[in-house]
Amino acid sequence: MRNPAAGTHPGELLKVLDSASAPEAPDAAQPRAGVLARAIHARPEELKAVLLAFTYFFFLLASYYILRPLREEMGVAGGVQKLPWLFTGTFVAMLVAVPAFSALGARLPRHRFIPLSYRFFTANIVVFWALFATGRFHVGAARAFFIWTSVYNLFVVSVFWSFMADIFRHEQGARLFGFIAAGGSAGALAGPLLTTWLVKPLGTTHLLLVSAVLLEGSVQCVFALHRWSLSAHPAAAREREAAQQPLGGDFLSGIRAVFRSPLLLGICAYVLLLTATTTFLYFEQAQIVLRASGDPRVRTALFARIDLVVNVLTLLLQGFVTGRLIRTFGLRVGLGLLPVLTVLGFLALVLAPTLLVLTLVQGVRRAAHFSIDRPAREILFIDVDREQKYKSKNFIDTVVYRGGDAVTAWISSGLSALGLGVVPVAAAAMALSGIWLWNGLALARRDRALEVR
Repeated sequence: MRNPAAGTHPGELLKVLDSASAPEAPDAAQPRAGVLARAIHARPEELKAVLLAFTYFFFLLASYYILRPLREEMGVAGGVQKLPWLFTGTFVAMLVAVPAFSALGARLPRHRFIPLSYRFFTANIVVFWALFATGRFHVGAARAFFIWTSVYNLFVVSVFWSFMADIFRHEQGARLFGFIAAGGSAGALAGPLLTTWLVKPLGTTHLLLVSAVLLEGSVQCVFALHRWSLSAHPAAAREREAAQQPLGGDFLSGIRAVFRSPLLLGICAYVLLLTATTTFLYFEQAQIVLRASGDPRVRTALFARIDLVVNVLTLLLQGFVTGRLIRTFGLRVGLGLLPVLTVLGFLALVLAPTLLVLTLVQGVRRAAHFSIDRPAREILFIDVDREQKYKSKNFIDTVVYRGGDAVTAWISSGLSALGLGVVPVAAAAMALSGIWLWNGLALARRDRALEVR
């Protein structure tokens, strides 16, 4: 069935959502809204916000997944041996971007600094389009694009989940974050489909402009969700006033808060272990795909095929599993499942390092990450203060994540240089996954204690 958001102008879609949940809607629409709300585990008064959040994430990941296959091909085409330098460049770029974002949040309220951040990235996309369209500085622009896309992906998604943690409460997050995350999965499916349909008539370069239009759709959703959050709880005057104010502090205050909070330090450790195992797997993927074909077009198609497997599995899990799993078993399963799957995945690659096994391992692991692990981890941020929701979380999701990427990339490159192959890499990844599992269960216990308190 065709996704209703695909091919719709962002402004028109937001009008549909506004009209669907407006108080003056005809009585005949109310039963339909009630059925929809029950189907996604939302209360009627939450339906508008949930659909807006779904659409917001849809636009965001559809925009990114138009860019992703191009980014992956540029990484492989530049030489697998160059990947550690690209990961290090990404980490350095994060060190510049995060303080700039924190300084912006210290001076502007959320309904201004979030759209401004997104529109900055939109301007970047237009600049890359101009560079690729002229054909000048192709090698330098390609490497810059790989680094920029790595920053862009983590940054915009981190800001999205910060906003969700700010406007929804803990109990709402457990019910609704799975369905909201499904909006991203639908967008991640729509992005490759749009790429497939439009690449011939438009060409690869002009797809960047399609990505920019979708990102602007996310901006319009931010404005609509901010208005909903102000009207959802009219009695909570203090909360409404805080939402209209800048975050305060300075460009380093969010980073300092991380090192003062046991909870945030625990999340840092979780993210580092996640990214270490992910980077080990990424290097194995690059090696296996490079051995499978020397044709850049074939490699790009292989990367797109892996993305398709991931996104189909993710959407199925988010639609039928995530909400029920977290409500029934709590965060201990949400945070503990991915480390177990990682051990099993690396064991499978040791036994059969083939393209088919790689596709299955990446599909299952990344689907579990996006559909179960990520929503569960985002619930941890609901009960921290607003500055930590945006500044500290952004530092963890970007600098800590890409720092782990950079360190692991050099370790993996060193192991490859020694000619040790997949076995020692898999052994290291499985050992880290054991520590990761213990850390995830400890975070789940801490969150449960805070919720009971």
